[in-house]
Amino acid sequence: MDNSISAQADKIEVLIKMEQEPFILFIADNGNGMNEEELKNAMQFPSNSPEEKRSTVDLGRFGLGMKTASFSQTRRFTVLSRKKGTKKYFGRTWDVNYLKQVGKWRLLVNTQEENSKLIQQYRSLSEGHLNHFEDFEANTIIVWKGLYKFENYIEEANKQSALKKQITEVTSDYLSLVFHRYMERKSNPLQIRINNKLIPAFNPFPTKEPDFRPIEYKQKHFSTDTIKIEGFVLPSRSIDESQSISIWTTKNRSLMDMEGIYIYRADRLIHFGGWNGLIKKAPRLQLARLRVDIGNSVDHLLHLNVAKSQIEIPHDLTVAFEKYIDELKTQAEREFFNRGIRKFSSNPKKENIQLFERKASSKGTLLEVNSSFPILKSLMSELNKGQLTKLNLVIRMVNTRINEIRQTHEEKNFVGIEEKDGLSLEDLITCVNELLASGLTSEMIKTDILPNLGFSISSLPSEVMQLFK
Repeated sequence: MDNSISAQADKIEVLIKMEQEPFILFIADNGNGMNEEELKNAMQFPSNSPEEKRSTVDLGRFGLGMKTASFSQTRRFTVLSRKKGTKKYFGRTWDVNYLKQVGKWRLLVNTQEENSKLIQQYRSLSEGHLNHFEDFEANTIIVWKGLYKFENYIEEANKQSALKKQITEVTSDYLSLVFHRYMERKSNPLQIRINNKLIPAFNPFPTKEPDFRPIEYKQKHFSTDTIKIEGFVLPSRSIDESQSISIWTTKNRSLMDMEGIYIYRADRLIHFGGWNGLIKKAPRLQLARLRVDIGNSVDHLLHLNVAKSQIEIPHDLTVAFEKYIDELKTQAEREFFNRGIRKFSSNPKKENIQLFERKASSKGTLLEVNSSFPILKSLMSELNKGQLTKLNLVIRMVNTRINEIRQTHEEKNFVGIEEKDGLSLEDLITCVNELLASGLTSEMIKTDILPNLGFSISSLPSEVMQLFK
């Protein structure tokens, strides 16, 4: 499929004939296709050098992926291809049994009769399934004849069900993640069909969700590419929602399976889930996901394997990753341990007003006293201006202290204008004077009272600081 995308395909279908053995699997695409010389070159080991300069959207590297992927599943595979817009297919076959017989690496050249027979089988299978693509012309078709892992290593009664589960669940799950950016393209989105099913895209970063929270991204210039690192914290509600089909997890993966690093190379997801040895997975980190974008010119520095599914992060990048992950861990742990706050409404209705309400902030969800709570609202309406100021100060201290305990507090600078809770510079001066008159020391007010109002001492106006001299 990497090759299909590099060949400009926007439709790929996977069809499996499993009524009898040997099972046969077809992978077809409507990409640019190959002439006979290009096909011959593509079937060599390797078909290109990893040092060659490639297009920024080219997903290939060694020219080994299709062959090694095929040999990992079958002992005989054929590639049929034609140039887009032409009629004649050319075919080449690798057959392990034939290689054993002749004792040499010999690539079989298909006859036109063999090609026609395979194409007829493919078309019959394609048209026999529901939801087939309209106006689909297959230009390259890969045929795996015999899937030895299912035919040789699984009990007779379970072969078909095991293969069906693998393809319809595990493989579909995987493809929906790996190629989701291509499926979500506005222009010519990629479509992948497996038998009757069109695979939906699964984006592990649903940024349109209002409480799916990013932390500030970092960019690092590395060799010839700029690597972008961006952390996200899932909302705590995703823990409950992920127990059923949700936007947070795929059908066969849990939140813990999906926590960790997601590395995109040229928009193809090459690594997802886990922390690649940087830290250990843990339930308290299941709300953390780290998105990393790289190009395809730094493969050799990241030690990318042939399948483009595993990488090693170099030392100078590891340091940058670890620093960023520390911050992401802190934010994710706060969200995890404060998940009990979900019981409080963020949009209280008259029929269900609570004393506390949730408020969004850049540090996560805050918990604050709800000034619309009926008893509190009634009390506030009965107070004079001076009494209301004192009550607002107490409420502000309660809000600040609660969120400090929850480790979700944001320290504020005093901006010198009356804020939404009615606190002005005049109110603050009156408050400090009354506290001093009551016998509290200047040091106690500066270290215990004012920080609990959420203010940084260094940001307080000179009029307030003058009172402590």
